[in-house]
Amino acid sequence: MKETFEVEAIGKVESPLTDLSSAPKQGDEGAPDAWLVFEPSVLEALEGIHPGDEVIVLTWLHQASRDVLLTHPRGDISRAQQGVFTTRSPNRPNPIGLHPVEVAAVEGRKVRVRKLEAVNGTPILDVKSVLNPNISAR
Repeated sequence: MKETFEVEAIGKVESPLTDLSSAPKQGDEGAPDAWLVFEPSVLEALEGIHPGDEVIVLTWLHQASRDVLLTHPRGDISRAQQGVFTTRSPNRPNPIGLHPVEVAAVEGRKVRVRKLEAVNGTPILDVKSVLNPNISAR
């Protein structure tokens, strides 16, 4: 018996990227700055986030196909198919996106981040700080 979980979005991405097919595959491949716009109910959770911080944004890739188990890496059909768990493909049984970004600004319930490849309207599930072994954990 499969377990199911209920997850609620805590915000949405505001991005100039609107077309999934033209969005970069990774943030360091030309992704623009974008805003993370949080629900008022989670604003306290932003306490301590500052410009320059590195965070991982977890999103729900709402335009992804959930029935894909095999894919050509990076969409390159000249490459042999692999299981989606060995790739960063957005198409997968649970399309959770992981986006390492740098915080550029914090303005109320909006956080501007650098190099986010998520398209406009993508639901935000969570934000986690990047652990740096040279700095004690927060």
